[in-house]
Amino acid sequence: MISSIRDFLKQESAGGILLVVASVFALLFANSPLSGLYANLLNIPVEIRFGALEIAKPLLLWINDGLMAVFFFLVGLELKREFVEGELSDLQKISLPALGAIGGMVVPSGIYLLLNAGDPQAVSGWAIPAATDIAFALGILALLGDRVPTQLKIFLVSLAIFDDMGAIIIIALFYTSGLSLTALAIAGGCILLLALLNRRGSMRLSLYLIVGLVMWASVLKSGVHATLAGVILAFFIPIREDPKTGRSPLRDMEQDLHGSVAFVILPLFAFANAGVSLQGLSLSALTAPVPLGIAAGLFIGKQLGVFGLCWLGIKLGIAKLPQQVNWSQLYGVAILCGVGFTMSLFIGSLAFEDADSPYLYQDRLGIISGSLLSAAFGYLWLRRTLQPAARSGT
Repeated sequence: MISSIRDFLKQESAGGILLVVASVFALLFANSPLSGLYANLLNIPVEIRFGALEIAKPLLLWINDGLMAVFFFLVGLELKREFVEGELSDLQKISLPALGAIGGMVVPSGIYLLLNAGDPQAVSGWAIPAATDIAFALGILALLGDRVPTQLKIFLVSLAIFDDMGAIIIIALFYTSGLSLTALAIAGGCILLLALLNRRGSMRLSLYLIVGLVMWASVLKSGVHATLAGVILAFFIPIREDPKTGRSPLRDMEQDLHGSVAFVILPLFAFANAGVSLQGLSLSALTAPVPLGIAAGLFIGKQLGVFGLCWLGIKLGIAKLPQQVNWSQLYGVAILCGVGFTMSLFIGSLAFEDADSPYLYQDRLGIISGSLLSAAFGYLWLRRTLQPAARSGT
């Protein structure tokens, strides 16, 4: 179990560093003579047709709706494994990260709504600062080396899992429109077929993936965001060991996908979505209600919400401070939770998906500034906090 956690942390940390590189390249392209090429690349039309079924989208939406469904599929696999046999299977261990995740979603959203009250179009972005980017956060922790207690890393991973669950629920409930009952019925039939395969003990991943692909296309056409199909499919992948091979299909698939998601899909998503033009950028642009609400939600709201609710839970006896972790270190991780980059960009693309929205690129300014502040201050805080432990040899 410990070795699998270490492998996960290594991949997520390295993936976080690659995310930074991809984001920097996106900003460079968007603010150089190559900006036109960058925009044209993302707008390349890509079409797939099977008889009357047609899926035609620009490359950007294939990345956001298609490749990100694979990311959410991996998130679903991790959630199922953690609930069945991992850290989240122990009620005593999940209470603290669960409380932190709740506080880290409610307080940032409240700050955003407070700063954008009265603007119905801007209000739709309330969930943008509610997300935490686990790859970025673990990448920053990796810079601090072995001084970071393992229990502190596990707390961050567990909190991020609950945070992902919250994001999935938010997307399902608040970012769906124009529902197609026919497409939903087909998706429902796929879910029943997946349940039947699981119930009968089928270990053939190819069957699950074929049905999952049909479900993804149906969900895409239904008006519900297609990435949710990835999460649903994941919960039907068998975690028990195959009697013939002695291997778990879920654990095998999770291991196989980690590299592709961390080193290809998420960096590609960052490159496609982080390219915001900084031409004419001014203080007034950064302090407009939408970017200010997002940046304040991520940098101030996250640390207040995560640390505040964790502190309250521990004082009330609902949760316990992890072993070898002190209050100052817990607060440092709460600051890092304000790095919301990938998931915040994704929710922002849903909230302001209308090309005519005046907030289509303003949200990215808030996400980048809030995430950078959280990353810098979180790193500096933890570096100072962890130095005494490093000198004492613990």
